[in-house]
Amino acid sequence: MLKRVFLAPDPGRIRLRFAARAVLGIGLAVVVCALAGHSLTGAVTGGLAALLALFTVTDSTVRGQALTTALLPAAGLPVLAAAALLHDHPVARDLTFLAVVGLGVYARRWGPRGHSLGVFAFMMYFAAQFLHARTEQLAEVSASVLLSVLTAAAVRFGLWCYERGLPPAVVPPPPTGTGLARVTTRQAIQATTGAGFALVMGQLVSGQRWYWAVGATWWVFVNTTSRGETLVRGFRRVLGTVIGIGLALFVAVPAHGDGPLTALVVAVSVFGIFYTAAVSYTWMMLWVTVLAAMLYGLLGVLTPGLLALRLVETGVGALGAALAVALVLPVTTHSVTDAWIQRALRCVHACTAQTAARLAGTAGADPAPTVTELEQLLARVRLSVAPLVHPLNPMLGRKRRARRVLGLLDDCAREIRGLVAVAADPEASHDARLAAACRRVEAAVEALTGGRDLTARTAPAGTGPALAHLHGLERALAELAAPLRAPSGSPLVGA
Repeated sequence: MLKRVFLAPDPGRIRLRFAARAVLGIGLAVVVCALAGHSLTGAVTGGLAALLALFTVTDSTVRGQALTTALLPAAGLPVLAAAALLHDHPVARDLTFLAVVGLGVYARRWGPRGHSLGVFAFMMYFAAQFLHARTEQLAEVSASVLLSVLTAAAVRFGLWCYERGLPPAVVPPPPTGTGLARVTTRQAIQATTGAGFALVMGQLVSGQRWYWAVGATWWVFVNTTSRGETLVRGFRRVLGTVIGIGLALFVAVPAHGDGPLTALVVAVSVFGIFYTAAVSYTWMMLWVTVLAAMLYGLLGVLTPGLLALRLVETGVGALGAALAVALVLPVTTHSVTDAWIQRALRCVHACTAQTAARLAGTAGADPAPTVTELEQLLARVRLSVAPLVHPLNPMLGRKRRARRVLGLLDDCAREIRGLVAVAADPEASHDARLAAACRRVEAAVEALTGGRDLTARTAPAGTGPALAHLHGLERALAELAAPLRAPSGSPLVGA
């Protein structure tokens, strides 16, 4: 876990800039709320709104990100108002919370924008429970949300918009389908069911902090698709919470809400959340737990017993998510993993075809966008296969096969990147051997994605970097046939 965080590559220092900008944006938002005369409740709500605006908005273009950011208050403020108005009506409050959970997850069918708006709406309702917001505070906290989102947008799109110098991000759309065949529909039902279990059990554990359990269930479902992904994410959430509580006992409890120390630890925690989110959910949860502990210290209610209660409620929420994905319209790891691997292989096919056209001098042929898409798809494959390679997975045979598939897909990506780099050279030229090698690669991909037998071929000897990368790609694809299909013909993760 330590190696994954501290040795993970950060091309262009994107994660570093992402985290540093978050500290700046959230810090400025809190300062703006304070200058506006808002109370501690308003400042905390504003800080959370700024964090979400900087963290959850992931549209592929800067223009799309700006539009989604502008829509956040429209999604969050009505929910915040409902939470404040229903604060003293527990049954209506709880039913509304479950409706927000279901609609927030269902909104993911509309891609990154729907996901961002759904998360923001949920967290506004959650924040109202966290701060016990009431009707008389509604005007202030709403103003805090608006000021903070505006401040975060000014930092992200004005003061420090490093995305303008980057190519547009490629965000692979989720698997399609209709009705209950659509993954987002199933997840919406699962999340609502799991949140209902967490809400009831959480209230039995604590009548005041029950919302922690619902929040744990919600976040377990974020960025997951299959049953296996959700279970692994739940385990990592509990693990991160345990480690975070241990750290909070040494930092947050002794601080006793001291202003300067709290500000410093909160800034470090925010940086940690943003910097580690892309590489380790466990580390991200560690920093989220420390941040929550510091805020409770600032509110004057932090005790070791409260931290222990947070751990119990997190466990309840993770259990609710686990029961929901196991018993309610389950989405199997096999079906999701197979779909993402197939899409990654088809992207390899597209990369090869575009590169061949570029080497042949075809006007407009550009493999760069497909390479970016391939990287995104491979990241999704790794997330989907994570349950199979998890240390606690007892199925050693499938674990070995999954690791072999990941290694060979990484080999494919490395050869593709090298091939595209060669094609970008103006001096690169096309010959018959390149065309033949490209055709063999495309035929290999078609065989793998079509379920046909793939016969390994010995590529003819050749010189030149382009041919070397193509031959390496051929070998990796030929070797992929074995782990993708067990000798019995079963898929990677079993029936």
